[in-house]
Amino acid sequence: MTHRVIDADGHICETRELWEEYVPRAYRDRAIRIERGADGRDRTWINRVVREDLLPATACVPNGMDDPDNPPTWEDITLGSHDGAARVAVLDQEGIERSLLFPSMYLLAGDIAEADAAAAACHGYNEWIADMCRDGAGRLDAVGLVPLQSPDLAFKEVGHIARLGLKGVAFRPERYNGLALHDAVLAPFWDAVAEQGLFAAVHGSFGSHMPSFASSRYKNNFFTHMICHPFEQMAACLDIIGGGVLERHPGLRVAFLESGLGWLEYWLHRMDEHFEVMGRQVPWLTRPPTELFREQCFISIEADEAHRMPKIQALGLEKCVFWGADYPHYDCTYPGAVTELEEHLGPIDPALADLVRHANAARFLGLD
Repeated sequence: MTHRVIDADGHICETRELWEEYVPRAYRDRAIRIERGADGRDRTWINRVVREDLLPATACVPNGMDDPDNPPTWEDITLGSHDGAARVAVLDQEGIERSLLFPSMYLLAGDIAEADAAAAACHGYNEWIADMCRDGAGRLDAVGLVPLQSPDLAFKEVGHIARLGLKGVAFRPERYNGLALHDAVLAPFWDAVAEQGLFAAVHGSFGSHMPSFASSRYKNNFFTHMICHPFEQMAACLDIIGGGVLERHPGLRVAFLESGLGWLEYWLHRMDEHFEVMGRQVPWLTRPPTELFREQCFISIEADEAHRMPKIQALGLEKCVFWGADYPHYDCTYPGAVTELEEHLGPIDPALADLVRHANAARFLGLD
């Protein structure tokens, strides 16, 4: 039996065309770009500074970290990571109906120091990804990046994202210049996202130099990758729920992505406990955090987390969970992503499984 499947957390790999043509010339040297060194290896440049700790293609080719002594180059990235028609062919091969696309290297846009350069990089990326999606036969959706380095410029970019037909806005979970997501200065931004019918997607990555839990403790990628996704997402979830963002903006949809599902039950239980015992410390919060999450939030999972769904259902959160393939990153399952998903969905209730593979993502994307 063939099921309808949506990949709600896929990725692209940005091409040189993005920073050479789509980002305005005046900002190209301050934005993110990849250049080939004399040793034949690619390096990432941000803020006019080379990042020796980032060999970009290793993260953007399936199994790209298998041979650290002979890493792939940016020319090795798969065609399906940047060509709309080729990506549709990948969807057909895997048995995926449609995919929601997130950046790869431009997930590091939060590292761009100057707000005007960050805004130009986000604006250019959004134009580039919209053009890629136009070649996707109606089966590719994407998020647009917002430069939270400046709340005013982020607010302005929301309108551009909506005009391009992108589905939502995306940003990192770390704090941009110390800005909390519940800060009053962001209220117009949140209003604009909700009023335009967009969602907000919180998506991190390793390799960022933004102040974070990971970077303040570790330098080794094993350690930083272990904690950068879940720890930062837990903090962002606390900011958005505990800080009153959802209550003040009831039309807002928010997703926490690529951080796993295991932390959610514990974190919401802990927030509910604190709301019950220490609620007077957050007078703007009038409803239990789990209730707010249930109505306005989503979270992506990997295939091998499907066994957690019965517990999630017991919390009334079964309509908040969808699947992401993570293609074409080095740790994705390819080929065979949907095969793996179905193996893990097989033991759980069929109705619950269909929420994960299709229905919840369709609701998140506004397709139903």
